[in-house]
Amino acid sequence: MTTRRDAVHDTLRRSEGFRSAQDVYAEMRLHGAKIGLTTVYRALQALADNGQVDVLRTDDGESVYRACASDAHHHHLVCRKCGRTVEVAGPAVERWAEAVGTEHGFTEITHTVEVFGTCASCSPSASAAG
Repeated sequence: MTTRRDAVHDTLRRSEGFRSAQDVYAEMRLHGAKIGLTTVYRALQALADNGQVDVLRTDDGESVYRACASDAHHHHLVCRKCGRTVEVAGPAVERWAEAVGTEHGFTEITHTVEVFGTCASCSPSASAAG
């Protein structure tokens, strides 16, 4: 599994933006990899569990993945139109999540925060100017 997981990770490292498991699978098969879709899903889950890939859930509920650009905990600012993604730190979010958990007697707090919007290139003002 490690060799196949590494191959999936390499595919994501060469990709721009977030990719679905089906996209990763199709690209790998196109380049001659002998791998099954189930193996791709398992590899992506293992990579996500290890913090090696970022995972987002799209508006239609599909999980999409990309290789992490940073080892530090981070969040994403994602363009709804083109999918451009920026990794952002969120110290205020970190403090808030910890405080809310503590206030309600929870420990081992984790969270996921994704912020969606329209990037400057896709915004209506960019279209009017161009």
